[in-house]
Amino acid sequence: MNRTKANLLLLLAGAVWGMGFVAQSTAMEAIGPMLFVSLRFVLATLAVLPFALRETRKAEKSLTRSDWTGFVWIGIVLFAGMAFQQVGLLTTTVTNAGFLTGLYVVFVPLLVVIILRQRPHPVIWPAALLAFAGIWLLSGGGMTALNQGDMLVIVCAVFWAAQVILIGIYGTRTGRPLTMSAVQFAVCAVLGFLAAVAFEPVNWQAVMDAAPEIVYAGVFSSGLAFSLQAIGQRYTTSAQAAIFLSSESLFAALFGALLLGERIAGFGYLGCLFIFAAILAVEIIPATTSRRRGKERTT
Repeated sequence: MNRTKANLLLLLAGAVWGMGFVAQSTAMEAIGPMLFVSLRFVLATLAVLPFALRETRKAEKSLTRSDWTGFVWIGIVLFAGMAFQQVGLLTTTVTNAGFLTGLYVVFVPLLVVIILRQRPHPVIWPAALLAFAGIWLLSGGGMTALNQGDMLVIVCAVFWAAQVILIGIYGTRTGRPLTMSAVQFAVCAVLGFLAAVAFEPVNWQAVMDAAPEIVYAGVFSSGLAFSLQAIGQRYTTSAQAAIFLSSESLFAALFGALLLGERIAGFGYLGCLFIFAAILAVEIIPATTSRRRGKERTT
């Protein structure tokens, strides 16, 4: 798979997440955040498991203990991000949560430099800031005073960035994106259930009331979208992946306008333009630079 196709998969993942963002908020009118996290990832595990088993049967080499450990850590980091985001949504608005979650676009290249000591392509820095500015404009171009929920979502963005980086490392190393997805989903399901039993009332009638949101979040936002992320990141960099995944906010706004009759303010359209410009920049500029260097070497 070439980088263009991989980036299109990441763009599709952003679209699926964009449609599911409201479901994450409305589901908690019936059930607690940890139970919601657990149930959505139970469904995600069941949805991906047959494909992961098929991938395992066709694999040319077995996974090492280090690989399995890495998959589990991805699940732990994913759970932490989901938990902070879901709890944060109890006390902040969807607009603020969407904007603050988008901070991972900036956190990814920062963590790549700090932790991995790798220098991303120079276009990543202005593109990340441009995408972040686009998310801010889509949120209305303004923020209320940060409350506890806002701070929790900021912490969520740090874990989101770490998850993107770990997916890039282990997805490339193992070549087993679906197995990796199944493991991280199962870890999230178990940790979410333990947290729900410990801290929340478990009401199965409430679960039935939230069933549509749980099914969408489990099968599509989790099972499909995170698997698309795992597959796509095998063929692109973590920093570029973060830019494409940031289209989640763009699609959330567009689907809200198309399906719910919500209107995008004038600044919101400018935000859409910023995000698309960032996506095009990280897709076109590195490819153009690479081709130019290749021509220079042959002349």
